[in-house]
Amino acid sequence: MIVRIMGQGQWVMEPEHLLELNELDRALEDRVEAGDEAGMVEALEALTAGVRRLGVEVPDDVIVESDLVLPDIDVSL
Repeated sequence: MIVRIMGQGQWVMEPEHLLELNELDRALEDRVEAGDEAGMVEALEALTAGVRRLGVEVPDDVIVESDLVLPDIDVSL
């Protein structure tokens, strides 16, 4: 799976990492549904950090289609 973080690049994720990323994504969804902007930013930072920590960055000169796109952490509700 290829995950793009807007403004930061793309990472290749292995299937065994998706469970952890899904947990981080659920936390983000919960914060968004609650209207908790500060919590949303914190959860999005954790999710993007998880992608960067677990994934392998796709070189800038390689063009591949993303399966999942995450917003940059400067996003607001």
